[in-house]
This record gives sequence, C-alpha cells and structure tokens, in this order.
Amino acid sequence: MRVVIAEDNALLREGLVLLLTSAGHEVAAVAASRPEVLPALLEHRPDAAVLDVRMPPGFRDEGLRAALAARREIPGLPVLVLSQYVEETYAAELLGGGASGVGYLLKDRVGRVDEFLDALERVAAGGTALDPEVVTELMTRRRDDPLDTLTPREREVLQLMAEGRDNTTIAQLLVVSDRAVSKHIGNVFAKLGLPAGDTGHRRVLAVLAYLNGG
Repeated sequence: MRVVIAEDNALLREGLVLLLTSAGHEVAAVAASRPEVLPALLEHRPDAAVLDVRMPPGFRDEGLRAALAARREIPGLPVLVLSQYVEETYAAELLGGGASGVGYLLKDRVGRVDEFLDALERVAAGGTALDPEVVTELMTRRRDDPLDTLTPREREVLQLMAEGRDNTTIAQLLVVSDRAVSKHIGNVFAKLGLPAGDTGHRRVLAVLAYLNGG
C-alpha cells in the first residue's frame, strides 16, 4: 500500500513512517504543513492518506480541509484522519462528504499498532474506521431521536457497525450467534428508518449517514 502522511509533529511523523514501512507499506511522501498536503496527494495519488486534523499554519482544521479538498480532486481517495481529541464537528464534516473510505482515529490509537494498521487497511479498501470514542460521542450527543428507541444490545451492535466491524466480528465481540447479530441489525434499521436489505459496507454507510444527520 502506498501512503502519504501529513503530520506536523516530527516525532509522530517519523514514527508513522517507521510503523508503515515495517509493516511492508510504502510511504510515498510526507507533509508537515497544510500547503504541502494537496500537492503531495495530487502528485502521488496514494492508496491512502493519513492526515492530522490540526496543522500549520493555523493549527485549527487545516488537515481536515486538506482531506476534504483532496477527496474533491481525487474522488474516493481513502483518508484516515488523526486527532488529539474527539471533535464531533470535524468527524461529522468528514463523514458528510461520503463515508466510503474514511476513518477518524484518536492519536492514542496509533500506539496500538495492530488496531491502527487494521483501521488503515479497512479505509484503503473502501471501508470505514471510526474510533470507538468518536462513535460514542456521536451517539450520546444526539437527543430526542430514534436512537432512544434502541435497546442496549441494539446500541452495542450499532456502535460496532459504525466502527466498521462486520457481522462475524460483532458476533465474536458480543459472544452471540451470527443469526442474533443479523436480527439485531434488522431491528436497528427498522427503528432508524434505514434500508436493511443490503450487505457489507452499505449498511455501515447508512448508519454513519444517520449519525451525521444525513
């Protein structure tokens, strides 16, 4: 996998380079500030981009803006955004551009190497990878909506779906059968008014679209 990294912190940037190359991936380019990001992505057109939300010169949302601009220029570009904190507005804005091939992780997750690499590979494959803490924030900050009608188990299933987990993984994590997971998913979609007749990532995308208010 060819990856472009955009991160202003030199230590973390070099750590990401070492982590990815050690895992057999190619780092096509690195960027340390917003002006460097889009040119690098357009030149190398990587399989995935790993971008920090806050970058120079303003340290506000430069990395996110670069990610959104890149996805406009390169439709479907897989983007994994890293953030120091759960910032709901940034997560919602990224997902609002289409949830296919997007991820939003807290930087602490990078230290969990297997989880980080798994998330990056899912995003590069066109899937989703939302940090569990981000999903929790998106779910708990909404009030007076159909989420309130879900049972605790259905909320667990929805959260795992939003993280990008497939049915088999959900079943293993919750220690239930695949059939039980399918039933819970059907109930979730029925209560949220979302189509339940498709499989794979489309179900996850529908959930993310709902969480984003789409």
